[in-house]
Amino acid sequence: MSPDCEVHVRFFAAPPDLRRYFTTFYLLECKITDGGVVSDFLLPEWANLRFHSGSLPVAESLSGAKLDGTAFPVTGPSSRAVRFTIGSTRMWGIGLLPLGWAKFVGAAASDFADGLLDGNIHPAFATFRPLADDLLHGADDVEAELGRIASHFRGRIYLHVPEEERIVAIHAALVDPEVATVAQLAERAGTSLRTAERLCRRAFGFSPKLLLRRQRFIRSLSQFMLDPSLKWIGAIDGHYHDQSQFVRDCRQFMGMSPSQYGALPKPLIGAIMRERDRMAGSAAQTLDSPDGPKRPR
Repeated sequence: MSPDCEVHVRFFAAPPDLRRYFTTFYLLECKITDGGVVSDFLLPEWANLRFHSGSLPVAESLSGAKLDGTAFPVTGPSSRAVRFTIGSTRMWGIGLLPLGWAKFVGAAASDFADGLLDGNIHPAFATFRPLADDLLHGADDVEAELGRIASHFRGRIYLHVPEEERIVAIHAALVDPEVATVAQLAERAGTSLRTAERLCRRAFGFSPKLLLRRQRFIRSLSQFMLDPSLKWIGAIDGHYHDQSQFVRDCRQFMGMSPSQYGALPKPLIGAIMRERDRMAGSAAQTLDSPDGPKRPR
């Protein structure tokens, strides 16, 4: 039997001058009875910086890579779920949109795709360590912490991003549920196929074909998570040819069948997705537009 888990999560839109770089800033507070731990899965998503006080997560990718013992875990843009185990914790998370990755990290996103990284060690994240220290060692004060997050990134907003508007245009096409093929994505974004391929790998982490598959799958998974009464057949995105195609995607992205995932407890992600949908208008960060969440609060 899993221990009792009390979860409180709050989502905050970035200030207007920073909004095109971030999904949300979010604060998770999780209390688990009797010093226990719970396990759950991170869905495929954009890159995230996370800062923990209290219990530290143990994360493992479907390929077997493992990360534990750090208060500053970083996940690169992901195409596969990550299993994690954690006890009582307080965590600030910062979701980087592809443009945010291009501006504040700068390295090719494909080099970090599906990566589990220790932000306190990896040189690519050295500029975020002062922020980690600010968030982890100060008094718990939500408004002050939000101010420190915004101030940190405003201090680096001068950084130049090559082809910034093209990245935004590709992102806008990617989140449009009417766009189903790479050719449609390139046409909607006003780029060549070659340019779309190059920019997707550099700023988004993956090929446009894989990104479109991931969007289709996450739209379906989000529908199911928000309303399990639909069953899988009622949640499947209209771009799927049949249910077997969705099952193959679920095995690819989650490492298990839909029925296996549906039967698992989701003590953290279930609560997070419901609150995210209520506050931000989308249950998963990959569904956010280039301007950030649909209903910023």
